[in-house]
Amino acid sequence: MSNGSSNNNNTARFDAARRVAIFGGTHGNEMSGVTLVNLWMQNSAEIQRKGLEIKPFITNPKAVEKCVRYVDTDLNRAFTQENLSATGGDELPYEVQRAQEINRMFGPKGSAEAYDVIFDLHNTTSNMGCTLILESSKDAFNLQMMNYIKKAFAPASCLVLLNEHPLLKYSTSRSVAKHPVGMEVGPQPQGVLRSNIFEAMRVILKHALDFISLFNEGMEFPPCTVEVFRVLERMDYPRDANGNIIAMVHPNLQDCDWEPLNPGDPMFQTFDGKTIHYQGSSTVYPTFINEAAYYEKQQAFVTTRRETLAASAIRKA
Repeated sequence: MSNGSSNNNNTARFDAARRVAIFGGTHGNEMSGVTLVNLWMQNSAEIQRKGLEIKPFITNPKAVEKCVRYVDTDLNRAFTQENLSATGGDELPYEVQRAQEINRMFGPKGSAEAYDVIFDLHNTTSNMGCTLILESSKDAFNLQMMNYIKKAFAPASCLVLLNEHPLLKYSTSRSVAKHPVGMEVGPQPQGVLRSNIFEAMRVILKHALDFISLFNEGMEFPPCTVEVFRVLERMDYPRDANGNIIAMVHPNLQDCDWEPLNPGDPMFQTFDGKTIHYQGSSTVYPTFINEAAYYEKQQAFVTTRRETLAASAIRKA
């Protein structure tokens, strides 16, 4: 699949997307993806599309078995060039070994042989609803797909988080593909399966596969715009000199993912009841608020800015 070449009428042309993977269990305690992928590995009829090779795959089986996020290190941060080329075999952390294996199977990352699309299915404990994660604002194929999903999923909401910050690069499992798509659906506690979250993820993936199918059949998708929330910075909890957390997410902010946080708004509440206010210079839209998995990453939430991205028309080369 080419990266998309434009011709005179500004239609970006991409090769047909023939190889698609669906990753579940990148984090072993995020149950919607684990359950859906296990289901589809037993019976893939629901995800089959004509002319498409679709591979459902459990990325971190050891973590799934133990129902933990990871065993040695976070698999969804392990796909750095350094890790992928590390030597040491069995001596390497389990997730680094696994990253190398996944890169061999679905990559190599950045190569012409890599899978066309990887959907990586995640849950969050935050009140984010349905979120698609985009890794490049220049990927017209993914922008068009996300526009299609948003329209098909309406009137229910499906938001797009653009994770393109040069300093906050995640080396994700899906980054092995030419077109990586993250899916984040919540709120759902770790190790728990909630039927509404499961169904929402299933429906979003159905629309995504329908889009690829239509694209492969030759449908042209006209130029479009997509509203995204661009990641700005990670905000940590207030801490004492020893690094211990001394405040919690303020009740006015808790569960208010995607809602505006204005300068001066309550942000944290100390254990003795004092309010800490947001000191930023402009309104931001926080998300991943009070995510359970991010305590270890010193992150209370991420701030984002609302933007509208334009995508060129696309069609099959």
